[in-house]
Amino acid sequence: MEIRLAGLVVDSIVDGPGLRLAVFVQGCAHRCPGCHNPASHDPAGGYTDDTERLLTLLRGNALLSGITLSGGEPLLQPVPCLALAQGSHALGKNVWLYTGYTWEEMLGQSDPDVLALLCAVDVVVDGPFIEAQRTLNLRFRGSKNQRLLDAPASRAAGQPVPHSLPVW
Repeated sequence: MEIRLAGLVVDSIVDGPGLRLAVFVQGCAHRCPGCHNPASHDPAGGYTDDTERLLTLLRGNALLSGITLSGGEPLLQPVPCLALAQGSHALGKNVWLYTGYTWEEMLGQSDPDVLALLCAVDVVVDGPFIEAQRTLNLRFRGSKNQRLLDAPASRAAGQPVPHSLPVW
């Protein structure tokens, strides 16, 4: 399945725990001031790739603990992102999703493709990057408003449930 990408990092250590395949999708309407990836904003930019090729990269590296869907905004391409999430789980890998939307906003969209994607991820880092709340003191987040959410627990509880990071 075709997906439009801004870039790919095959051994990221900053987009979730462990070594990760970080998939930066192309296109973002949030356009947060101070965004670390402004080249990903234009939905017509970047390049196209194939989800099966990306899963082959994931399959081919036993050191990768999972896949991270980031951007840009992954919710603008929920169907190919769902294919990546499901493929990652089929390989026994976990899935992290970074989005500029809050959990509440995502559920309020009532988009069946977005809801299916939320059912296929393990951790959601939600909320826009807010430059005035920028910090380097929080793991896996850029600003204080962003939350690490346990997606399955949040779905079960019907409200956001924080994800607990392991203590190393």
